[in-house]
Amino acid sequence: MTIETAENGRFSGGMLPGAVRHDWTRAEVAALFTLPFPDLLYQAQTVHRAFFDPCEVQVSTLLSIKTGGCPEDCAYCPQSAKYDTGVTAEKLMNVDAVLEAARAAKAAGARRFCMGAAWREPKDRDLDKVCTMIEGVRALGLETCVTLGMLTRVQAQRLKRAGLDYYNHNLDTSPEFYGNIITTRTYQDRLDTLAYVRDAGIHVCCGGIVGMGESAEDRIGMIATLASLPVHPESVPINMLVQVAGTPLAGAGVLDPFDFVRTVAAARIAMPRSLVRLSAGREDMRDEMQALCFLAGANSIFYGPKLLTTPNPAADRDRQLMDRLGLRPME
Repeated sequence: MTIETAENGRFSGGMLPGAVRHDWTRAEVAALFTLPFPDLLYQAQTVHRAFFDPCEVQVSTLLSIKTGGCPEDCAYCPQSAKYDTGVTAEKLMNVDAVLEAARAAKAAGARRFCMGAAWREPKDRDLDKVCTMIEGVRALGLETCVTLGMLTRVQAQRLKRAGLDYYNHNLDTSPEFYGNIITTRTYQDRLDTLAYVRDAGIHVCCGGIVGMGESAEDRIGMIATLASLPVHPESVPINMLVQVAGTPLAGAGVLDPFDFVRTVAAARIAMPRSLVRLSAGREDMRDEMQALCFLAGANSIFYGPKLLTTPNPAADRDRQLMDRLGLRPME
């Protein structure tokens, strides 16, 4: 059974909706982005329902376990030591303090506990402590995720032995626009870390940021790159830039909300089995915009008042919005 193409407002690829492919071309992804908005959401919602309960949202909590002092020059990041943003460098948190935060996250309804450290790459001595955190969080019955920067193959294997479920390492943007945002590591460095993580048997969390001054072609390129990985990321965070004073992207133009929703929808269609997460930027989104993102196939959010160093909607606001929309946390 074949289906209609994206050009006439239905489904792309000449196959059943939600078929998992790893050969997406930029032209095919571009066709999704240029669909009339109702047709795009119809396709995204149909694909979403083929793999997920459309009323369930996976809830995660993110904790900064080592804040500030990063030597990288990511133009969006207030934790870079290269920018004066008021974020000071701190030491790696104590294990007991991390586990206390994990218990609170679980009590608030989180299913996954994510830990982020502002490193270019972790030192082996720091990895010992992080592995202890992973073991402790898993013992609480939570899924575990960390983002620590670049990894070696051996480090990825150590994290797997500690029981790590997910590793976050975003591509951020298209290969062509990447050099405008980061110069201290290459796109290939990021792809190499993803390969080490995947080879170690750890699930991949990988997405990007929109609203950094990139073009529509760059958003298309980012989704096409993610959807062409040998295995799709199990989690795909779509972040909206949070502009922080002191970073090079402070004062950047504001992204059209519909362009953000289109990016979410394209991610859902191109990676039908992945959890598509609304990540940074939700504090600046109206409830109606978030509702459109859920209709476009987003089915994961971060609970809690802060994402590393930037604001996030309070858990009460999220619960109220989910109640109003008839959504419930994923079990």
